Amino acid sequence: MEEIFGPDGLIARAHPEYEHRPGQVEMAEAVLRAFEERRHLIVEAGTGTGKTLAYLVPAIAAAVARGGRVVVSTGTKNLQEQLMEKDIPFLQRVLPKKFSAAYMKGRSNYVCLSRVKRAETSPILDGLDDIDYFDAVRRWSRDSAAGDRAELVELPENLTFWRHIDARSEICTGQKCADYDACYITRMRQRAADADIVIVNHHLFFADLALRGGEYGQVIPDYSAVIFDEAHQVEDVAAEYFGAQVSNFQLEDMLRDLQMLPVTDAGLNRELTRASGRVARFAEQFWMGFARESRADEGRFPLAPGTFARKNREGGVEATPLGDAYLGLDGALQRLETTLDVIREKPPEVENLVRRIRETRFNLEFIVAGDDRRYVYWVERRGRGTFLRASPIDVSTLLQDKLFDRVETVVLTSATLASAGSFDFIKQRLGLAPPAEDDEAAGGGGGAGKTDELVATSGYNYEEQAVLYLPPRMPEPRNPAWIERAAAEVVGLLNVSRGRAFVLSTSLSGMRALYDRVAPEVDFPCFVQGSMAKAGLLDRFRSTPHAVLFATSSFWQGVDVRGRQLSCVIIDKLPFAVPTDPVVAARQRFIEEQGGSSFYEYSVPQAIITLKQGLGRLIRSATDRGLLAVLDPRLRTAAYGRLFLASLPPCRVTSSLADAATVFESEQTPVR
Repeated sequence: MEEIFGPDGLIARAHPEYEHRPGQVEMAEAVLRAFEERRHLIVEAGTGTGKTLAYLVPAIAAAVARGGRVVVSTGTKNLQEQLMEKDIPFLQRVLPKKFSAAYMKGRSNYVCLSRVKRAETSPILDGLDDIDYFDAVRRWSRDSAAGDRAELVELPENLTFWRHIDARSEICTGQKCADYDACYITRMRQRAADADIVIVNHHLFFADLALRGGEYGQVIPDYSAVIFDEAHQVEDVAAEYFGAQVSNFQLEDMLRDLQMLPVTDAGLNRELTRASGRVARFAEQFWMGFARESRADEGRFPLAPGTFARKNREGGVEATPLGDAYLGLDGALQRLETTLDVIREKPPEVENLVRRIRETRFNLEFIVAGDDRRYVYWVERRGRGTFLRASPIDVSTLLQDKLFDRVETVVLTSATLASAGSFDFIKQRLGLAPPAEDDEAAGGGGGAGKTDELVATSGYNYEEQAVLYLPPRMPEPRNPAWIERAAAEVVGLLNVSRGRAFVLSTSLSGMRALYDRVAPEVDFPCFVQGSMAKAGLLDRFRSTPHAVLFATSSFWQGVDVRGRQLSCVIIDKLPFAVPTDPVVAARQRFIEEQGGSSFYEYSVPQAIITLKQGLGRLIRSATDRGLLAVLDPRLRTAAYGRLFLASLPPCRVTSSLADAATVFESEQTPVR
């Protein structure tokens, strides 16, 4: 690793701006050792470590030497594309041994050739603009290199008809499809099967892991090792795919695909039309029931006991109105399933629909019954969508069984995985084995499955590059006076930094309250999340001198603004998870039932990791300098505040604005 990452190594000779980073070499050696000894590894690699190359180089070395495929799973498609378009080509030029790489996205990112052909004669378009857009997509689908909608850069991001022509798994007929050989999914799988390194994202990885072993199983080819970048997201993504879900969109898509079946028998067509109409009527009643239950609010709500059935006065059980609606919908789906199932010599499309109906009925029954105490049952309303979900409360056992016990080496890395210097929280949440030395002391066998740990040293000098400002004498966040004091502090901080700031809030209401109070009081351009698309907001922020961006959770991670344009990050409150969220509440209740403290074992460590993500937006290069600020007085007044402070970058802490301003003294423009 020193020969590659050292001051005179391969990368230094090939990259004129390369900086030797001891933490990068340290991490690369640890990753290589994990591959060689078949261990698991968890690495916190703060901004400036150069973690991407630190895990890619040993992964490539292991894959080429042992002939075993390595999967790299990223938190976002943007990072996935960066690896494939920037880092992988660079290493293919630099490293002496040749290797191949491929990337895979979720199936809904790809166009389905068969569905495009059927759509040419089907009513899927909403307006005149869609006619031109569809014509462009149809022509592109014939000549595309990968069939990936990301290639459609000239068309709107949200094509209303895309969901009717994408290659999602539930509509796929596999090798029975006439377009199987030409299919972009088939080609994607072939490229991945021939590659040493396969780049995926967490959503695809866990969708694949949940399906492995089933009839419609894996998409990702077999692998001997996996690396998770942005691994702090793994628990939430895994819980999403190891659960059950039914939505109104699923039923709508099912009925639309039913209308497109190649059925020529007039009597059968009439019966299918009646059966699908019955499903549509009962489905509308069912989903409208949730609008009444949640007063049509958007958000996530628990499905409490008694939602679908309750005890009557005689001590028996009777269905609620929502339960009656479910029974009607299930009966209509059963009749549709029977009508399709009796068709002789079924075409593949019919077999596919029967499978989808059965799966939908199974998931609905599981969610409505709600009697598996290992799951939390909840409903989410988002836009015109209603989603019923059952999520495992604790994914640690599932991950241990399906991932850590079956794969030789799993590397988890992120800039934020430790809490107060310990990995205990993330290991317990994910079901990781204890550190190798502890396991051996307990009499464990060989190296496979054991977990090593590393906090890689950052390449940045936070004591010189950053100041942490904690305002004096702030009221508690629940105090009505807090918002006015917080707004006054933000105004003062923005004047010190001359704008160039992110103001990050833990809620939309908090963001809006600060924006409304601060924007009229400062002379800097102020942008607020929601006023335009996230990518457009970031572009505006980067190109506007002295800009200020007010935002919430989606800007706390995965956002990179380098240089003086972002010189200040202000966080309003400690980012504790919303206790009323059904999944959070269920996890906390589970810990309490096991005799633990949900606050110190779950709420505090998770909030620490989230806070580190938010503050990590500031220092993105060795030349960046800036001001961090947290307006929540509990960092100093609460007993758990010291755990947060111990987890933050080792920078100077002050409660004086004048002192905080000294971080900008090296800049030529005078501080106001």
